[in-house]
Amino acid sequence: MESQVRGGTRWKRFAVVMVPSVAATACIGVALAQGALAASFSVSGQSFKVTADELNGTGFTQYGALDSGYNLDGSKTAHPVAVSAFKSASITNMCQSVVTPNIPIFGSVSLVLKAGGSGTPVQAENLYIDVEDLSADAVFHNIDIGVAAGSATKGPGMKGGSEAANPYGFAQQAESATLTNVKQTAWATTAGTFKLSGLKMSVSTGTHECY
Repeated sequence: MESQVRGGTRWKRFAVVMVPSVAATACIGVALAQGALAASFSVSGQSFKVTADELNGTGFTQYGALDSGYNLDGSKTAHPVAVSAFKSASITNMCQSVVTPNIPIFGSVSLVLKAGGSGTPVQAENLYIDVEDLSADAVFHNIDIGVAAGSATKGPGMKGGSEAANPYGFAQQAESATLTNVKQTAWATTAGTFKLSGLKMSVSTGTHECY
């Protein structure tokens, strides 16, 4: 089965429906202890933007969660997200940017990271992206829509640990996924390995984002 999706998705609304906060199941905890899954963490007060010409992933799962963290003033907050998980992913021409506002003297300062644009894609294993907003053209192969998040078997599994996600909630999974012209805003990314070929990082004053 093959499904193609075009355009943007309102991930905030999508995640809020799926997000009742419950403890992770015992099997997820065991996998985490064995190092098979990524642990969750408190997110910073800054989201970041990512673009890519193409992302080819195998073992795809997506489910709703809450990312707990802080605002830049130190107050606690939480963000509804859609966690996109891949057993492995190849990313062509990736750009990641984050802007820190209100720095004395300088104002806003932008950090921009680019990789995978010189013929060797970025490679990731057990990749989790906590997405707030996504726009792309997408093709999914052998997709299952409506599977319980904790019962999904095609992807790397849920993060586990202190992750605020319902293992009985809505999820979708596919044997593979190809996303092109990717633009997304995210709060967190974790990976077992993350190989950045042709890495270039720059810091500059002003607002300079990937899109």
